[in-house]
Amino acid sequence: MDQKLFIGGGGENYGEQQFLSLKYANRHGLIAGATGTGKTVTLQIMAEGFSAAGVPVFMADVKGDLAGLAKAGRADFKLHQAFSDRAAKIGFQGYSYAGFPVTFWDMFGQQGHPVRTTVADMGPLLLSRLLELSEAQEGVLNIAFRIADEQGLALLDLKDLQAMLVWLGENRADVALRYGNIATASIGAIQRRLLVLENQGATQLFGEPALDLGDLMRCDPDGRGQINILAADQLMGSPRLYATFLLWLLSELFETLPEVGDPDKPRLVFFFDEAHLLFEDAPKALVDKVEQVARLIRSKGVGVYFVTQNPDDVPEDILGQLGNRVQHALRAFTARDRKALRMAAETYRDNPRFDTEDAIREVGVGEAVTSFLAKKGVPGMVERTLIRPPSSQLGPITKAERAGLMAASALAGKYDMAQDRESAYEILTKRAEQAALAAEQAEEKEEQAEVAERAYRSARRYSGSRVGRSSARVTRSRAQGDTIGSALGKALVKELRGTTGRRLVRGILGGLFKGR
Repeated sequence: MDQKLFIGGGGENYGEQQFLSLKYANRHGLIAGATGTGKTVTLQIMAEGFSAAGVPVFMADVKGDLAGLAKAGRADFKLHQAFSDRAAKIGFQGYSYAGFPVTFWDMFGQQGHPVRTTVADMGPLLLSRLLELSEAQEGVLNIAFRIADEQGLALLDLKDLQAMLVWLGENRADVALRYGNIATASIGAIQRRLLVLENQGATQLFGEPALDLGDLMRCDPDGRGQINILAADQLMGSPRLYATFLLWLLSELFETLPEVGDPDKPRLVFFFDEAHLLFEDAPKALVDKVEQVARLIRSKGVGVYFVTQNPDDVPEDILGQLGNRVQHALRAFTARDRKALRMAAETYRDNPRFDTEDAIREVGVGEAVTSFLAKKGVPGMVERTLIRPPSSQLGPITKAERAGLMAASALAGKYDMAQDRESAYEILTKRAEQAALAAEQAEEKEEQAEVAERAYRSARRYSGSRVGRSSARVTRSRAQGDTIGSALGKALVKELRGTTGRRLVRGILGGLFKGR
C-alpha cells in the first residue's frame, strides 16, 4: 500500500488535495519562496508527516522556530481558530494537536547534544572548501592527509592537523621527492586559516566521540521517526562552516549506508535549509560532488529537500533531480526577479486551468504552488494549494523545556564529554621529544669526547715540556762538567811534563820510598 503525506488541499479557486507519496519521497524535493511566505510552516508539517509515518528526519533550525515540534499545539493559541477553519476547508480529517519525538543537537553543545566529526572524516576536499584554500594549498593539504594515512597518524582534531603540517614543513625536502615541491608559504597560509576557524568556534566540531549516524535514524517506542533538530542560529554566524558541516553529513550518509533500491518509504529525510549557502562561490569540484550525492543517495533510502528563497539558488543539474516541489510566493519587482520567476515556472508541469507564473506571484502566506511525483515517478500537474496547519506548537520553546527534553533524551551523556585519545599530535610530539632527547644525549657525548680530547692533548703538551726541560738541564750539566774536567786534565798533564812537574814527581816518590 502506498503511504502518503497530506500536504494541503483546495477550496475555492484551488485544485485537488495534494499528497507526497512516501514511495517517491527519496526522489528529493524543493521548498522555495520569499521571506515570510510560509516556508518554515511547510517544513514543519512535512517533518510531522514523515515522523508519523515512521521516517526519521534531520533539519537545521536557523531561526529557532522548529523546536516547537516537540510540543503539541494549544487551543488558546491565537491562530487556533484559523488553523481549525483551514483544516475544515481543505478536508483535513481528524486534525488535532500533537507533539513529536525530537532530539536536539548543537555543534557548540549549548542547545543540544554536541555533534562532532573528525578531521579525517571531513576529508581534504570539504576542509579545503571550509578554509577557502587555493588549488596549491589544497594540494598541500592532500599530501598531509596522504602521509598521515600512510604512517598511521590519526587526524582527529585541529591540533592533529596543525602538528601534521608542522612535520610536513620540517620534512618537505624529503617529501618533495615523492609528492612534489611543498612551499612553506602554502603551509603558513593553511595554518592561518585554521587559526581563523578556531576563532569561529570550530574547535568543538572536530574531535571525539564522533557522531554515530545510527543515532539520527531512530524511532520512538510508538514507531514514530525521531526528528533531529540542529540548533543553527549561532552557527549561521559562520555560514561556510554551517554549509560544510551539512554537506559532510550528507556525504557520510552516502558513503556509509548500504544500497536499498526503491524502498516503500525513506530511511531518513534530510532538510537542507538556507541551501544557497552551499552553492555560493562553490568550486566546480564541490558542486559536482553535491550533484553526485544527490543523484545516488536516493538508492540508499535518503531523501534530500533543499529549502531556499529562490529556485535559481540551486544549480540546474541538481534542480532537475528534485521531483517533489513546494513553491511559495516569489516577488518580482526587478528584471532579475521576473527572470527568476519565469525560470521557476518553467520547471513545473503546466496546468491548463491557470498560468503557473501568475500563480507563483499571486499565492498568499500559507499558500503554495505544488507538484509531487505521481505513479511511476511522473511529475504531477502543478496545483495551487492551501498548506495544512501544523499539529505541533508553532514557534520556539523555553530554555527550561529544552533542557528537560535534553535530560530525558536516550542520548543524554553519550556525547557530552569530549575525548582526546592518542592521535597525530601526541605521536608527533612524542617523536619530537625523543628526537630532541637523542640529539641532546648525542651532543653531550660529543661535548664529553671533545673535553676528553682537549684534556689529553693538554696533558701531552704539559708532560712533553717537563721532560724536555729536565733533559736540557742534564745535557747542559754534563756538557759543563766535561768541559772543566777535560781542561784541568790537560793542564795537569802539561805541567807534569814540564821541569816543575818532573821535580814534583821525584820529590813525592822519593819521600814515599824514604818513609818505607
